[in-house]
Formats: sequence, structure tokens, C-alpha cells
Amino acid sequence: MLILGIESSCDETAAAVIDREGQVRSDVVHSQITVHGPYGGVVPELAARNHVKNIIPVVDQALRTAGTKVEELEAIAVTVQPGLAGALIVGAQFARTLAWSRHKPLIGVDHLVGHLLAIFLRPSPAPPPPFPFLGLLVSGGHTALYRVEGPLASQIYELGATRDDAAGEAFDKAAKLLGLGYPGGPEVDRRAAHGNPRAHEIPLPMMEGQEFSFSGVKSWLARHVARSGIPDEAGLDDLCASFQRAVVEVLARKLVRTARAEGLRHLVVCGGVAANQGLRRRTAELAARHGLVLHVPPPSRCTDNGAMIAYAGLQRFLAGETDPLSISTSTRTSLPRVTRKGRGSR
Repeated sequence: MLILGIESSCDETAAAVIDREGQVRSDVVHSQITVHGPYGGVVPELAARNHVKNIIPVVDQALRTAGTKVEELEAIAVTVQPGLAGALIVGAQFARTLAWSRHKPLIGVDHLVGHLLAIFLRPSPAPPPPFPFLGLLVSGGHTALYRVEGPLASQIYELGATRDDAAGEAFDKAAKLLGLGYPGGPEVDRRAAHGNPRAHEIPLPMMEGQEFSFSGVKSWLARHVARSGIPDEAGLDDLCASFQRAVVEVLARKLVRTARAEGLRHLVVCGGVAANQGLRRRTAELAARHGLVLHVPPPSRCTDNGAMIAYAGLQRFLAGETDPLSISTSTRTSLPRVTRKGRGSR
């Protein structure tokens, strides 16, 4: 059984082929960094146009690398939510057309489910977590905690999310303020490794509860730069290290605290910011201290990719779920927020 996964929710055009066991046969990603770099962020219209240009060659390459043809696929999975409206439409329309023309089942996938299940892709250096587990999804557009009872969207529940900036967005905005270019998160992480995280005592934002807020640390940095300017190389490393510590400490502490409150032993950190070395180290340290087991995908599985979409689609297919060709796209996730005493639903 082979599943084709197509991803176009933001600024990467991606396609991959996996088998029934989650073994990745091919994984092709076309980045748009050079397209959006001059603007310091993703321009939605440019992203959609770039997807139109690249989706056919990306899918063709994924099929060739896997040594298969469309006729040999069992089904076609595609991201249909959440994401940029125009970008999603490109991928979904291509998948619809391919499924219709080759008489293949179509499976719509929630992008966030793909991230949360990326840990199950093979090959992997470590065994995957058992269900249920607690997932911390951190990316440029999303920062949230999820209780994952199973591999289907109906089995995944949001416990808390950011009220403003996502963690990845905060990193990118910080990098822009410091003149580090786009995408800035990896550069902040690189510099932080050489800096003193205690050089600046940045207040840790919203430490209580399971919600997140990163606009405050971004505002602190903006005020600091306006007052003192951009420092020299050593000072810049210290500033990056201090900023990263403030963001990472909140993420790591809330992950561990929520896991203990939920009675969950296994933790998964996923999404683009999960590639951040500072976040990996701190979550591993806190998890070990409290007897918890941390699972983090390899960096290539943290960023947007077609393999995670194929795997999420595979799980729906094995459960007997497929979608009509008329399936629509949405800028919002399908994942529900858990309702408990003292916590409202969204």
C-alpha cells in the first residue's frame, strides 16, 4: 500500500510517498525562502503563485524517487486546513484533479494532525510514543498543547494555545528587529548557542495556565533595540540567547506541567520550532527531571513536509475515511478544544 501526500499550506510545496508502515519512500520539498526573503515574511499571493509553478514537478519527483506511478497508489492525501487560503487551494485542486483522473480515493488532512503524527514516520532513530501522549506543536503559525488519544483528528484535543503571536512568529519578528534576515528563527538559535542567556532578564510571559502569549517578549525586544540599538556581535549573541531563553522556558515548563496535570508520561514536541536546539535541550532536561519520556522528530520532519500529510492520510484511510472530490479548504483547524470545568470551548 502506497499513499501520496501533498502539502501546500504555507510557503513550501511538498510531496511524499509512504507505505502502510509509515516508511518514507520519497520526500520532496521545494522551499520559497528566496521568494519571501526580501519581504521579511511570507507574502500569501506570491506563495500561491509559487505553488502553482512547482506542484507538478514536485509531485513528479516524489513519484520517481519512490519508484512508483500514480496508478500504483492506494490513495492521495492533501492538506486542506489550516493555512493560507490561496496556498491551500492550489494543493487541494491539484489533488482533486489527480484523484478524479486516476480514480483514486481522496483524503483531506488537517496540517496540525500531520505535525503531531510526524513522530511515527520511518525510518526513525527511536520507537514512537504510545497513545495517549501530550503534544506541543510549535511553528510559525501555531503554538498549542494537544492531548492525542489516537491518530485521527476526532481523537486529538487542544488544551491551550497562543493568544497572539506563535513562537515561530516571535522568533522571526525578533530576527527582523535585529537585522538577522528571514527566516530568522534558525539564526537566533545559532547565535543563542554562543551567548549568555542571563545577560538580559526578560520577564517570562504568561506562566500560569495552558495558554501562551509571546507578544510581550517581542515588545520588550523592540523597546530594548529602540533604546540601545543593535549591539555588536558578542552583544547580539547575548541578546538572542536571552530572548530564546524567555520563549523556550515558557514552552518547556508548560509542556511538563500540563503532562503531569493530564497524567501523561510521553511528550511529543513537533512543528518547525521543534528543530530549535535550545528548545530540544531544555524540554529534554525537564522531562528527564520529572520522569517523562520526550519524543522529537528529526529536524527534517519538524518543518512542513508531504510525508507527515501522507501518514495522517494513511490513518484516515485505514479507518475507512475518505472524502468527496468536492471537499473544501479552510484557514482554520478542525481540531476541537477540550471543554472542562473552568475552561471554555472555542
